Amino acid sequence: MDHQNLELIENIRQQFDNTPYPRIPLEESPKDDSELLYIHNLVTAYYLRNRRVINTEGKVILDAGCGTGYKSLILAIANPGAKIVGIDLSEESVKLAEQRLQYHGVANAEFYALKIEELPSLGLEFDYINADEVLYLLPDAIAGLQAMKSVLAPDGIIRTNLHSSNGRAGIFRAQAAFKTMGLMNGCPGELEVEIVRETMEALQDGVGLKAFTWNADCAQDEGWIMANYLLVGDKGCTIPEVFAMLRDADLEFISMVAWRRWELMDLFKDPDDLPPFLAMSLPEASLEERLHLFDLLHPLHRLFDFWCGNPDRTQAFVPVAAWTQAQWREARVHLHPQLRISQIREDLSNCIDSQTPFEISPYIIVPTLAPVAIESTMAACLLPLWDGPQSVVSLVEQWLQIRSQISVNLESVSEQTAFEEVKELLSRLEVFLYVLLES
Repeated sequence: MDHQNLELIENIRQQFDNTPYPRIPLEESPKDDSELLYIHNLVTAYYLRNRRVINTEGKVILDAGCGTGYKSLILAIANPGAKIVGIDLSEESVKLAEQRLQYHGVANAEFYALKIEELPSLGLEFDYINADEVLYLLPDAIAGLQAMKSVLAPDGIIRTNLHSSNGRAGIFRAQAAFKTMGLMNGCPGELEVEIVRETMEALQDGVGLKAFTWNADCAQDEGWIMANYLLVGDKGCTIPEVFAMLRDADLEFISMVAWRRWELMDLFKDPDDLPPFLAMSLPEASLEERLHLFDLLHPLHRLFDFWCGNPDRTQAFVPVAAWTQAQWREARVHLHPQLRISQIREDLSNCIDSQTPFEISPYIIVPTLAPVAIESTMAACLLPLWDGPQSVVSLVEQWLQIRSQISVNLESVSEQTAFEEVKELLSRLEVFLYVLLES
């Protein structure tokens, strides 16, 4: 590695030694944050890739660039029985990560002050690697991907992200401005943060940089200023560059983490009535092309946050939408682990008692833009899922029993009709991975 890159890495290490990130109090727990747990649960990514439900017991999970360990704690809670290994460039951050997991009683965890490129020295193989908010800081992101691939289990999955040149354009302009002012030479500290604050407050409110990137909350948050305006080594890229990096690292793109928020058709007023050119060309576009066009048309996302893995390891499966009746009758239904908490079950029971629709989407909001609600009597047939996986047939029987109990208000239906109603409900929920279906 050349002298310039070595100096950059040292500046990054010093920055995070001086201002460890994230600055979340030691005692704060993510145990009730179902959205964060959903993202960090290996079950989510594994099912999305293979349409199989995996048991996290005994899995080995790496938090690469663990910082102060909050994401490591999330990974431990989201993946019961897994071993958590955290690495970070900053020794101070590693110490705080160890303290955090000890405080929360997570015994099966270990941490190392280590560069990502040095991962092979651990002699471990990982079933899941979480490299969140770190890859864009590396002098060579491809080398980082290759290092993670070298310690990835054959069927393992990597979750990582890179900054979007378009989605983070305002912050990159701010960084360029503060570099011009000499604030990012070496390792920025409290003095540089105060100069940023004074500069932004001195600008007129209508000045573009201030209007699009600054607000009162930013002014008070030193950590935010350091992680954005003064983030040493930060850089962005485009979707084609992301896919090129993956090809160079011999990795296969699986999905965006918030995949439903990258749906190109959602950008059009009427997806069924597109201009002729788009109507003909978009169905033929590759996933890479569709994501790139989304980012160009609507640079909503700061991060390209995605899952990837070793090529040609996706297990063959038939999409749920193409299942035969026989496959449906043999299928088992799992509730996503992050929905299997007592409070959500209690909320569902209250909706059933009050005969009000049960809105499931607020509990896990990442994959969907519009609310997802279930009619209360229909939702009642899902209650057994909080006790464990169920067959589709047993849920149909549950639904028939519920209908018979309230038959004064509902017409009796055949088993086949009830089966179709349950099938339709499960199909709708499976799209968002609220339920996981195995045949």
